[in-house]
Amino acid sequence: MLKRVVITGLGVLAPTGNDVNTFWNNIVNGKSGAAPITRFDASLFRSKFACELKDYDVTKVLDRNDIKRTDLFTQYALVATDQAIADSGFGFEKMSPFDVGVIWGSAQGGMDTFERQVEEYIAGNKQPRFSPFFIPKVLINMAAGMISIRNGFMGANYTTVSACASSNTAIMDAFDQIRLGKVKIVITGGSEAGITEASYGGYCSLKAMSARNDDPERGSRPFDIGRDGFVMGEGAGALVFEEYEHAKARGAKIYGEVAGAAMTGDAYHMTATHPEGIGATRAIKMALDEAKLTIHDLDYINPHATSTHVGDLSETKAIAALMGTGKNSTYISATKSMTGHLLGAAGAIEAIISLLAMRDGIIPPTINTVDVDPEIPANLNLVLKEAIQTKVKTAMSNTFGFGGHNGIAVFKAV
Repeated sequence: MLKRVVITGLGVLAPTGNDVNTFWNNIVNGKSGAAPITRFDASLFRSKFACELKDYDVTKVLDRNDIKRTDLFTQYALVATDQAIADSGFGFEKMSPFDVGVIWGSAQGGMDTFERQVEEYIAGNKQPRFSPFFIPKVLINMAAGMISIRNGFMGANYTTVSACASSNTAIMDAFDQIRLGKVKIVITGGSEAGITEASYGGYCSLKAMSARNDDPERGSRPFDIGRDGFVMGEGAGALVFEEYEHAKARGAKIYGEVAGAAMTGDAYHMTATHPEGIGATRAIKMALDEAKLTIHDLDYINPHATSTHVGDLSETKAIAALMGTGKNSTYISATKSMTGHLLGAAGAIEAIISLLAMRDGIIPPTINTVDVDPEIPANLNLVLKEAIQTKVKTAMSNTFGFGGHNGIAVFKAV
């Protein structure tokens, strides 16, 4: 018999807040994290702004040795997971270390380290000037490895990579590990530190990012007819997944239950989603079937909705294909309008938003959307401008990645 899986701890490091409470308050109040880039000189790039972390000083949360031997994306992961572990209220020393796993998601890994080391190599006339930490810092699996080492967790330990669906893939695998009885707890989520010259410049060359440089806070505008691309974000989201009976026995605070999860592939294009959302539709239906729900049972959908022309259309078509033609009561809001797109960490951040919406009965807004694209199916119940209060018992988080990766997670109240 499959075991039930619940969420008992959350941690966030994001452009709209460096802890769960600050983050959630800003999301509910529609605060944008976008601003001109400070990390490097972006004057020669087509796009010149992003959703960077604010008022964040890693030296206040990690010691010098941890900082020296880790890339930014691993540092972000450690900060968020420290929060989630503390939030869970559980003394992990009370159980076997083999009963706790770490399954993490990231799309790009140690981009900052890679760039800096190559620049130093070239500046040194290609003399061997690489740090002994170079390879460990750039490896995409190292965030999961360092979370495990830091806490002594010895269960399943690895990283999932499926572009911007990476952390939803991690969430699905964490769900499976626990319900199959292989571990009792999994620390899961994702982190990304992609605001680097090479990464940012690469997306610029694809013309995938907004170039609304005169008004950064309004750059991300999902569903709007004037949308012109996504805004890059950075940070991490961490969740403690726990076997239900174990959580219940210790009187844990429970945010919600993982009800279903699924993945499909588009088999269509390297960077574009399928225009009719066929793969996305299938993944959504599979996740809902596993949860024993229909799309009409959902109270809230947090869509991928990056603010690209093709992506927003294909996703809304996928949702509408299951909803039918009548007006639906399921609320939909695109929170990337505030956080930007955290790439491989997006699914984790948006899973946390979905769970907090369930906890507080608040649907956060989609900001910046003024004129809804007439190609967006008219029967979708979009939440624009301001948050609304309503009971939320079920929620779904969608993620889609370059390469045609579709990852869906469904949550319900316990």
